[in-house]
Amino acid sequence: MLLRNLSPPNGLCNGTRILITKLGENIIVGNIMGGSFDTKEVVIPRIVLNVEDKRWPFILKRRQFPVRLCYGMTINKSQGQTLDKVGVYLPKPVFSHGQLYVAASRVRSAGGLRFLIENEENIPASYTRNIVYSEAFTDIAPG
Repeated sequence: MLLRNLSPPNGLCNGTRILITKLGENIIVGNIMGGSFDTKEVVIPRIVLNVEDKRWPFILKRRQFPVRLCYGMTINKSQGQTLDKVGVYLPKPVFSHGQLYVAASRVRSAGGLRFLIENEENIPASYTRNIVYSEAFTDIAPG
């Protein structure tokens, strides 16, 4: 998964899933997985990252690939993705308006969607609370 916005017009955005096909010393070659850039071959360069800490008398600079191995992602990180299969693990109820909708709407069909919901005692449950801020719907002009 890409960790930086490298080139949004070319599909290289924070959270983009990439299947790596070649790993070089200074570049990664891979194919974008999903979305309107699905299967597009991309090249990811090593980039310079600076780490500053007021406790240090120097700035740490390092060159690294802006990627991370990804088996899962947060609901927020999944926004904008379209997936064939989605498993949603909810050890606690969602905490923000619209999160449950985002989680459930990432999948192409209902057959590819599974939920694991747990209650406070970590026992599987059959429902969860959906957070809705009704004030978000006030003063909306009709269509």
